[in-house]
Amino acid sequence: MNGIAAPLVAAEPALTSGALRPRRSVSVVMVVYMTGEALKQSLACVLADPLVDELVVVDNGSTPVEAAHLRDLAGRDDRVTLVEGQGNVGFARGANLGARAARGDLIVFLNPDAFLQPGCIAALAREIEGRPVPSLVGGRVLNADRTEQRGARRGEITPMSALLSMSGLARGSSLGRYEVHWEGEALPDEALEVPTISGACFCMRREDFDRVGGFDEDYFLHVEDVDLCWRVRREGGQVLFHPKAEVIHIGGTSQTSPLKVEFHKGVGLARYFRKRAGNARQRVAAWALSPLVIAAAVARPLLRRANPRG
Repeated sequence: MNGIAAPLVAAEPALTSGALRPRRSVSVVMVVYMTGEALKQSLACVLADPLVDELVVVDNGSTPVEAAHLRDLAGRDDRVTLVEGQGNVGFARGANLGARAARGDLIVFLNPDAFLQPGCIAALAREIEGRPVPSLVGGRVLNADRTEQRGARRGEITPMSALLSMSGLARGSSLGRYEVHWEGEALPDEALEVPTISGACFCMRREDFDRVGGFDEDYFLHVEDVDLCWRVRREGGQVLFHPKAEVIHIGGTSQTSPLKVEFHKGVGLARYFRKRAGNARQRVAAWALSPLVIAAAVARPLLRRANPRG
């Protein structure tokens, strides 16, 4: 697949619909924008899962070839709903459009360069039941070599922890308490409450999503998942990381410039810190730190290139 590692495939899913009683209908929502070669494999993995009742694809912008494939797929498979024509409205707004179009009781948000592994949907769907409203359950996001990817389980993201983590200063030092990435911690045996999970793959009941008002559409790309986790916890709900709900996430397939992506991430983080500021002093500090946060985010691709092991 031109350098993309194929996901593991099992003859039978680890968990079947019999594990869910009663089984609630499941809609997968996928926002697409110039995804690249991973898209077809991601779509195939979703439609191969026996628990997926519906796949809603929100096309924010695709190449003519990809757009034709999506239209053909929607025409051939009545489980597929295609939302198009809105242009590149950003991830948060696109995801909200997909959620409104979805008919399922459970909504699984999935990146278009992520490959569902057998049993992932069933594990997420089973875990969300009985949790307080609102709650969400995130999957274990893996690299192609099946090592755990950064971001699937994270600590509290504050201006200090974000700057120290992005700069690498929090790693292996006395400042380790500020490290927000927890993929190096021991893997729990069951779902565990964490402050933040990855938006690459997670599940919410429709009532959860409606309770918090969906994604904040003032985020264009990135950090909308961090914001959603914060609002869920603020409402008294739970954010959970599920170690057995696995998805392989292939990064770097999009044709979007990495610098542009990191810029949006920095802008999103700066906005998130301003939004969370609880008083005038914190708001002034958040505004003052905004340029530094954006600069640190944009510098990350350059730092990775200089230090590939970092």
